[in-house]
Amino acid sequence: MTKKRVVTGVRPSGPLHVGHLAGVLRSWLELQESYECFFLLADVQALTTNFDRPDQISTDVREVILDWLSVGLDPQRSTFYLQSMLPEIAELTVFLGMLVPLSHVRRNPTIKSEAEQRGWESENLTYGFLGYPISQAADIMAVRGDLVPVGEDQLPHVEQTREIVRRFNRLYGPVFPEPQALLGEMPRLPGTDGRRQMGTSLGNAIFLIDDPETVRRKVMGMYTDPRRIHATDPGTVEGNPVFTYHDVFNPDGAEVAELKQRYRKGRVGDIEVKERLAVALNGVLEPIRRRREQLAMDIDTVDAAVRSGTRRARSEAAATMKTVREVMGISYPSLREQQQPG
Repeated sequence: MTKKRVVTGVRPSGPLHVGHLAGVLRSWLELQESYECFFLLADVQALTTNFDRPDQISTDVREVILDWLSVGLDPQRSTFYLQSMLPEIAELTVFLGMLVPLSHVRRNPTIKSEAEQRGWESENLTYGFLGYPISQAADIMAVRGDLVPVGEDQLPHVEQTREIVRRFNRLYGPVFPEPQALLGEMPRLPGTDGRRQMGTSLGNAIFLIDDPETVRRKVMGMYTDPRRIHATDPGTVEGNPVFTYHDVFNPDGAEVAELKQRYRKGRVGDIEVKERLAVALNGVLEPIRRRREQLAMDIDTVDAAVRSGTRRARSEAAATMKTVREVMGISYPSLREQQQPG
């Protein structure tokens, strides 16, 4: 029986951090066991917020690929591909842009929140930034994705894609599957500074490439219970970032339970709790770091994985666009030169 096709990806913005490991990478490792997975490096979409430093994007792409391979994503079982190397995605984005009212784009909550975070007024929003939801829909539709793994906060993106698919199919025929959100339990780790979200550019992340001493230093600087002054004061575990990390990364459940019990009773200090976390976190990251060092010395193999995946993804996207042009009446086979993707 044909496997369902999963489509997901990231905007490359530097090396990945432990929030990515907990939030998506562990889930992707499970998905590649049961589904046909297409993992996209959205380097074109990275320009929506990095248009003024495009030279950084190619470096960020390499970092993300190394991290994917280091955690165990397998290019023999999954398809890695670069968005910029599939011009069919850009073509489909243009076509879809004709179907989507601007009001539908602007109501996307992610667009609103990201513009607010960056302090961008409406007159500063670029066409590409506003069109980001349409571009995301084209990413999914170009390779005819069935499932899109997301956290609950990303559901509006999938629903917007579903709306676009329904409108296209209603106008031109049943070309695209209507993608379903694959909602999983994706823990969102707080930053080391106690902020609700860990971010590459926020200075509050522990990266997969951080060496053991860097990990320990960052853990020791983490926020805990702000109301706890002395180690003998009863502390709060719920919402405490250090214990959130213990729950996600410490494989010794008995140790975590014991630390929580002592913390609530004021019988353990923050230093010991953090020291134990640093040991657990380094235990998780050590095999990833070791594998990454090996891969970094064999870049040709790394690049080959992306080339082969991109070749396959482009073949899928080319077939999609052939059908799209035909049903939209802009195929012109007698005028079109014979071209091969690649």
